[in-house]
Amino acid sequence: MSGYRHTPRTSAPPARSAARPAQWPRIFLVGALLWIATVAVTFLTGNSNLVPTVVLLGSFLVPATVTVWAYERYAADLGADRIFACFGIGGVIGVLGASVLETYLLSPSVWMYVGVGLIEEAVKLGALIMVSRRLRVSGLRYGLVLGATVGAGFAAFESAGYAFNAVLSIQGLSLRNLVETEILRGVLAPVGHILWTAILGGVLFRERRAGRFRFTTPVALTYLGVALLHALWDSMSGIAVWLVAKTTAADWQRALFDLGYIPAPTGEQAHLYTLYDTAGLVAVSLGGLLWLRLLVRSERPSPIPAQYPAAPTRG
Repeated sequence: MSGYRHTPRTSAPPARSAARPAQWPRIFLVGALLWIATVAVTFLTGNSNLVPTVVLLGSFLVPATVTVWAYERYAADLGADRIFACFGIGGVIGVLGASVLETYLLSPSVWMYVGVGLIEEAVKLGALIMVSRRLRVSGLRYGLVLGATVGAGFAAFESAGYAFNAVLSIQGLSLRNLVETEILRGVLAPVGHILWTAILGGVLFRERRAGRFRFTTPVALTYLGVALLHALWDSMSGIAVWLVAKTTAADWQRALFDLGYIPAPTGEQAHLYTLYDTAGLVAVSLGGLLWLRLLVRSERPSPIPAQYPAAPTRG
């Protein structure tokens, strides 16, 4: 036990060998060029067989790039196999669990997105615990990377579903809708699922002791906090509509709404909706990034080791 107590905690990220440059820029560049080329060929040829390739490349490009960046910079000592498992297995478990729970537990209401946030953050937390329970590490840094990886996997598979739905339209396959959806979700992915699960994973691993996950008050409060960010993010479109209606709705629009009709918005209202929606998403993103920054800056050295020794063999 004396050797266990005096095992130093690793707080600095592992040094990357100067002989091996970072791979994430190359992955992003090659992936982006392949996606652009596939989109262009699909537009020119009208070959619907290429649509799945567009969906997969566009949905996985940003999440995979962020995962490789976090792995290379902060957790290369974990091993690529563990990162791959967190991304693939954790992501699939997350989307499957969220789909089942949301189908049977949620119904349309003003609080629906609160339920979505609570469910999706819970299933991602469960997926993270499942794929990393045998990994004998603890500490904020490892939790941030592993949490971000599970969040990236979740975001990739979820974006593939949204992209698939976007390409289907009444007029047939809409490649334009598909491209717009993938660009938007790719830009927003790092400040969505990836950021929220990174924060939750960081606190979870920071609270880990002797190889066991502990659901302490900080973990519970962090879970509720990221679920709230998630709910605000998903409901921002509805909040923007409500703000526009409250601030600019004319009497004739209110009268039509009272009769059960949805009045057409004016050009000014459409622009104001976009402004409110975008500003809200930016505010939620900045709130999450500020939380992450404060979490990292508040980390202090601890006598608990970052890596746990294997249990002694009984004779």
